[in-house]
Amino acid sequence: MSSVLLEPSLPRPATRADVDALPPHVVGEILAGELVVSPRPALPHANATSVLGALLNTAFQLGIGGPGGWWIIDEPELSLGIDPRYDPVVPDIAGWRRDATPYLPVAPVHSQVPAWVCEVISPGTQRRDRILKVPFYARAGVRHVWLVDPIAETLEVLRLDGAHYLLAAAYGGAEVVQAEPFQALALPLGALWDRGEPPST
Repeated sequence: MSSVLLEPSLPRPATRADVDALPPHVVGEILAGELVVSPRPALPHANATSVLGALLNTAFQLGIGGPGGWWIIDEPELSLGIDPRYDPVVPDIAGWRRDATPYLPVAPVHSQVPAWVCEVISPGTQRRDRILKVPFYARAGVRHVWLVDPIAETLEVLRLDGAHYLLAAAYGGAEVVQAEPFQALALPLGALWDRGEPPST
């Protein structure tokens, strides 16, 4: 999500009712007790999210050119019961291993901790993603977090080690990578940043 609009300070901690009252064209999360409202993302952000989700979904959910065995979901709403000040939280993409989560819930909210999440960051979301959401994912027990920056053209892979994340790997540019936990896929990073050629003037 490309930028963050903080709702005017509420006289009380934000609640699920505040999220439900938002208009449908925005995404609401509760982070550290505050209601955070994000508009639709800028196109480089949306493109990176769409391409990455498509590549991972094809190989790891559908099992085409990859091993399958996962659910890969764009913008799932997570209500994990970890901290009421972080409920709900919406990652850009998340993944669950099917051996731990054989069925997706019918409800719009997922209460099981994902094995992997990805945040596609932008200048307007750096604080939210790095300072608020990454520590929350560690407390929840998310094993891997990816931070994708489509402007800097980088991928950071974080692996949970105890209560904190270690930087397992960092990649950039047009590298073709086998990044955990999806080492079975040769992922062409350049496809995430490809915006085509600007029109000639």
